[in-house]
Amino acid sequence: MTTPPPPQAPYQQQAPVPRQYGPNAFAGPYASSIPVRQATLGDALASEWTKIRSVRSTMWTLGIMIVLLLGIGLLTAVAVSAATADTSGTPVLSFGFFGVLLGSICVITLGVLTITSEYGTGMIRTTLTACPSRARVLTAKAIVFFLLTFVITTVTTTLVGVLQTALIGGPAPTGGDWLRATVGVGLYIATLGLLSLAVGALIRHSAGAITIMIGVVLLPIVLALFMVAEMLSDLQRVLLEYSVPSQLSALYDTSVTGSGPSGWDSLWIMLGITAVAMAGAFLSLEKRDV
Repeated sequence: MTTPPPPQAPYQQQAPVPRQYGPNAFAGPYASSIPVRQATLGDALASEWTKIRSVRSTMWTLGIMIVLLLGIGLLTAVAVSAATADTSGTPVLSFGFFGVLLGSICVITLGVLTITSEYGTGMIRTTLTACPSRARVLTAKAIVFFLLTFVITTVTTTLVGVLQTALIGGPAPTGGDWLRATVGVGLYIATLGLLSLAVGALIRHSAGAITIMIGVVLLPIVLALFMVAEMLSDLQRVLLEYSVPSQLSALYDTSVTGSGPSGWDSLWIMLGITAVAMAGAFLSLEKRDV
């Protein structure tokens, strides 16, 4: 006959041991010493700055833009200074227009990729999980991109202007000419890039958004060239006067068509169009699924 096992004592839950600190600390549940706080716009700006400076597209697009602005600006200055034609009636700084127009394609590309690349890779889900405020994410992207492109464009156009003034003879530019050809052009190109970012947020596709923005820059002039009918003359004039190249040339105190926006008018027009597009981008980002 076997002896039955002794009855087991009922299970008693032990009270949790308070967390201790020091060399003999009890390895209990982890408690972070970092204080928890609400995320701010500054955190979103730091995140977007880390993204935009750590991807190759930023280096390539802005690097090519700088090469275009400096290279074409310098070649134009050398060609004009060696030519025998009279250029006394043309503002010296206006010869930087050609490099800026081609360089704007690089800014358009970067503006689109700033938002669409995250949709292409799925990174946007991680971004919006870390920062649920979608308006804050788009605001941070817009601020970082705008300031980066504005600073680089302004510095590069200033350097191009100095080189052209030194190589090309003619009347010295006034303070207003310098301001429009450097700060004004920098603001215009950065705003054009911001419009590209807004279109990218609406389209969510890199190739499609870039194609649309290149069409915005070039299509009005191409269409106007084929409008030879008399009944289309008014539309042709509007397309020529308010196209992006014409608006950009107005900041250099020249005009492709001889009429249309002048001085700072081009910048106000671009700011108005970009504000409408950004409002649509904010609304789209809030209402649509990722």
